[in-house]
Amino acid sequence: MQETIIKIEGMSCGHCKAAVEKALKAVPGVETAVVNLEEKQAVVTGNATMHAMREAIEDAGYEVF
Repeated sequence: MQETIIKIEGMSCGHCKAAVEKALKAVPGVETAVVNLEEKQAVVTGNATMHAMREAIEDAGYEVF
């Protein structure tokens, strides 16, 4: 299991945090997903591909950079 840090743009509130965490946790292979609004990032553990995680975040309305 690996840990991945993903920088995310467009999050501004608790709802945004919850939406991104929910989207990431729905990706096959994601074990945990914790979003930090101040850092504008998510820390994800598991074996999901970056492509799948990026797609889930973008489908939720946020931008990965």
